[in-house]
Amino acid sequence: MGTRLSDSVAYAHLWATDDTRALFDEANRWQRWLDILVALATAQADLAVIPSSSAETIAECARVENLDLDFLAEETRRTSHSTLGLIRALQKVLPADVAEHVYYGATVQDLTDTWFGLTMRDVGDLVDRDLRTLVRAIAGLAARHDQTVMPGRTHAQPGAPVSFGFKLATWGDELGRHLERVHEGRRRWSTVQLGGAVGTLGFYGEIGPPLRARLGELLGLADPGIAWFTSRDRIAEFGAVMAGITGTLARIGNELMELQRPEIGELREAVSADVVGSIMMPHKRNPESSEHLDTLARLTRSNAAVLMEGQVQIHERDGRGWKAEWVALPEVCLLTATSLRLAITCITGLDVDTERMRANLDAGHGLLASEQVLGILSARMGKHRAQAALQGVLGDAMRTGQSLAEALEAAGLMTRAEAEDAMAHPIAPGDTSAVRSVLSRLEEQLG
Repeated sequence: MGTRLSDSVAYAHLWATDDTRALFDEANRWQRWLDILVALATAQADLAVIPSSSAETIAECARVENLDLDFLAEETRRTSHSTLGLIRALQKVLPADVAEHVYYGATVQDLTDTWFGLTMRDVGDLVDRDLRTLVRAIAGLAARHDQTVMPGRTHAQPGAPVSFGFKLATWGDELGRHLERVHEGRRRWSTVQLGGAVGTLGFYGEIGPPLRARLGELLGLADPGIAWFTSRDRIAEFGAVMAGITGTLARIGNELMELQRPEIGELREAVSADVVGSIMMPHKRNPESSEHLDTLARLTRSNAAVLMEGQVQIHERDGRGWKAEWVALPEVCLLTATSLRLAITCITGLDVDTERMRANLDAGHGLLASEQVLGILSARMGKHRAQAALQGVLGDAMRTGQSLAEALEAAGLMTRAEAEDAMAHPIAPGDTSAVRSVLSRLEEQLG
């Protein structure tokens, strides 16, 4: 049982996915660290730093199920050293001569920063996969609703008409940029670490640089060319990109939540028959999934801020910000992956009420077409004169319940036929062209 609410059997599904939990649970984390030590020994054997027989034996024995984890934990506490417990637990299952070649010339940060590189690479791949799934779902929905008219809203008030496809296209367009960021960042994040005491590889002499390159090659990580013990920009960038993704998903979630309000009623997220909205108000159907996207984004931003703080370090090694990353980086990964999976569920199960969208638009008695009318009148009498005239006329119409056509005709600004023609085409050409442009760009990006 976890000591944190987010780790509990009952609530863990709200904060992690199966994919990311597999990367970060304790047994898998130890195994991944062991895999790095195996790769280090293999690289050292390839360059004749240690005997090949030692590397082969380490590879055979470096399995988490072979280790005494209680001994590992006790040694970690007793020595107050971050990885000496792991080293000694592995040495216990090795012949004495081979045990001398475990962790040969490496430091804690060599191991854990390389783990960070693997983690950012692999989580980045999961994020890329789920982002693509989400963008495809949004693009498909936008294509189906490019002529579905609804009220556009500014400052939470009805503004001018938009298509639902236009709203969706803004989401897809933004997420497409996040796809670019993930793709561009991957080559920087997927980086090995091997520097030794202060980053100069002094333990290894001339063999150090090619050893680091070989270690990176074995793990599928790039060779940075220089140690990055106190250069934490890669991790800070990763956190910022993940925070940006969850921020966009929170924007989408908040929009879904708002448009589900019964007084608006244009969207509904999928809810199974077993879901209970309230134990005191049985009529309620709460937007649990969409509002949770905002919760996840808040937590991602706060942990990403810790990763940003990690950039401020001193000298060649500094444990303060680096140790904080041990907590914050996994949280960023878990929360972002969960947010994406939840967003996919929300979008693919979304119930779109096109009739309610149209009814909400029509409830404005045509007044939401004021932008088009302003454009027509501006060509006749000047923009500012037209705006002043409409401000008064339409303000009166809203108070008296007149329609836009009635108000314009009564004021002598337009004939009834002209006014009705202006309202006949609520979806602006710029709306349609923007949706087509975004969908075309996304189709090319997704391949």
